[in-house]
Amino acid sequence: MSKQSDPYSTLIRLILPEELFDYFQVINLEEKEGKVHVYLEEKDIRPAGFESDKLTSKGFHAPISIQDFPLRDKPLFLHVRRRRWLVESTGQVVSRDWNSVAQGTRMTKSFATFLKGLLGFIPDQQ
Repeated sequence: MSKQSDPYSTLIRLILPEELFDYFQVINLEEKEGKVHVYLEEKDIRPAGFESDKLTSKGFHAPISIQDFPLRDKPLFLHVRRRRWLVESTGQVVSRDWNSVAQGTRMTKSFATFLKGLLGFIPDQQ
């Protein structure tokens, strides 16, 4: 889905939060049991502050699921796999710091803000 001229790639970019595409790629998309599931994997881009260090990929953290705006009355879940690296000189395992989930929820910030405006509260926080 990396080709910009691909109509499916263009459509998914219109649906999902734009900031996702800076650091993630869509690896799968499926609809099952009345829900839409989008699987995202972090691109192999070094975290800020470690550009000069020798890093070794250490795979991924356990995936997390985040709820986003529904599509055609179907719940939408983003399943995100974040990368982790080993700093060779220190033995420290590092990851990029993400701030795309509303605090205290498993929803994207934009969806949580929408629900708060509509309902006056964010459901997962009550």
